[in-house]
Amino acid sequence: MKILVTGYTGQLGYDVVRYGLEAGFTMLGVGSKELDITEPEEVARYVKKVNPDVIIHCAAYTAVDKAEDDKNTCWNVNVEGTKNLACAAKEVNAKFMYISTDYVFNGEGEYPFKETDVSSPMCYYGLTKLQGEKVVEKLLDNWFIVRISWVFGINGNNFVKTMLRLAETRNELNVVGDQFGSPTYTLDLARLLIEMIQSDKYGTYHASNEGFCSWADFASEIIRQAHKDIQVNSITTEEYPTRAVRPKNSRMSKQKLVDSGFRPLPKWQDAVRRYLDDLTKEVK
Repeated sequence: MKILVTGYTGQLGYDVVRYGLEAGFTMLGVGSKELDITEPEEVARYVKKVNPDVIIHCAAYTAVDKAEDDKNTCWNVNVEGTKNLACAAKEVNAKFMYISTDYVFNGEGEYPFKETDVSSPMCYYGLTKLQGEKVVEKLLDNWFIVRISWVFGINGNNFVKTMLRLAETRNELNVVGDQFGSPTYTLDLARLLIEMIQSDKYGTYHASNEGFCSWADFASEIIRQAHKDIQVNSITTEEYPTRAVRPKNSRMSKQKLVDSGFRPLPKWQDAVRRYLDDLTKEVK
């Protein structure tokens, strides 16, 4: 099976290729320098040439705050880019997997969102990712949409790396404690995605490591496991204003994964432990 992965220079794309190679698949990872997904003719040419069996579309404009002012670029990448890839996938009869986000929901309430719950994004980034979902559903038959949240991986910047960096120079950290969701280790997620594309259990899924926490809880666990002597203070969303509105409830139900016969990801605390080990190996 030949698998084309967009967004190879990002956290998830990198680990999908890494895991896929270890699992024995032919993996083709591309970044924006190799393929401009906003150019339809370039995408059509490239996909026809490599002729993949599957496209896992990890590439996205993910600068959530910047997107509020850079709407054209965000739309072109997240909606038009997805459309171009979906059309190309249809031409070569490839399965298509689109990586989406918890930001498609309104962030209200305390219960985990189900795949069938009404989507109502609170920010422009979330709106473009939702429109990307609609493009995939409209153009293709053999598609997976996988909504993820709070991602951390070896390749690129993320919350875990930020907390570890700040812990080197500070005695305490102020972290938002009233936004709840699930951290997701990209290597764990990559295993699931590769498992999913070998099936024909198409549809929309939620995928993240098991368990829920606040950002402050997440930070405290990182600091504890990294053996740093630093205090984490829980603050409110209002005390940490951002350009784009963040959802207070990013909890997502993963019951559909289980019902479809897929293995749930490990608990997020265990994922942090293995990720910190992975980071240590990278440094060495």
